[in-house]
Amino acid sequence: MPHQMIRSSSLSDGRILDGREALIHFQCLRLAHGQGSTLSVAGCELAVVVLSGTCDVQVNAERFAGVGRRPDVWSGPGEVVYVPLGGVLSVVAVSEVAEVAVVGGRTNETRPAFRVAPEEVEAVEVGSRETHSRRRIVHLLGQRHAGRVGNLLVSELYAEGGCWSGYPPHKHDTESPPEETEFAELYHYRFRPESGFGAQLIYDRSGASEAYVTRSGDTFYFTEGYHPTVTSPGHEEYLLTVLVGRHGRSLIQNFQEEHRHLMAVIPGIDAMRKAFR
Repeated sequence: MPHQMIRSSSLSDGRILDGREALIHFQCLRLAHGQGSTLSVAGCELAVVVLSGTCDVQVNAERFAGVGRRPDVWSGPGEVVYVPLGGVLSVVAVSEVAEVAVVGGRTNETRPAFRVAPEEVEAVEVGSRETHSRRRIVHLLGQRHAGRVGNLLVSELYAEGGCWSGYPPHKHDTESPPEETEFAELYHYRFRPESGFGAQLIYDRSGASEAYVTRSGDTFYFTEGYHPTVTSPGHEEYLLTVLVGRHGRSLIQNFQEEHRHLMAVIPGIDAMRKAFR
């Protein structure tokens, strides 16, 4: 099962992830006031997600001033700037400290840059406390941006303490619509309080399986398998999720047959599926 757990509180060098044909780019920038970074990622469209603080963002000659309004990821939705294929990105912190995730996916089409304000994002409530599956998914770059973005989907997931996400278990590693579509995925984890932890499982039908303890700042990338996630009681979990389709933009999840009956028990599953298609 191609996957990689990156143990790091900061990925500032940038990585294009996928052994077969690179699909996902990911890096984190932590900038002090006035500090900046300039980059361009060949073959990728990008999304600049301000995790905390405020930045000025420039894409080629177009400037987006004062991007980011939250002190941390727990204080409302993120703000995003889309960077098209071939775009040169410059980010400068205008707050005392700013933390920025630069994520992206392979594409071969060029589109205009644009900004997504926090009030423009869409959210879906999934699960319940009773089923230990309560989470909120905020779509920063979702299906409402079809036609403006390639195969890149970016969202923020907030899971309550002791709850599961990516649940019921599902996968999206085979291109066989309308049952399933092939997407690589990346999770970047944060916890509140920061001492929190969780677990990431990855397994396939052959019986191959692995489990990882997850902590704030960890990043997990995978292209195959079922991938449920859980956070420990007393700790809230934040996931920055990045999905890139190999063949298209519509994500169709294939829920594990043994657990499909849970789709009727856990509230919001249908709404979640529709939001990704």
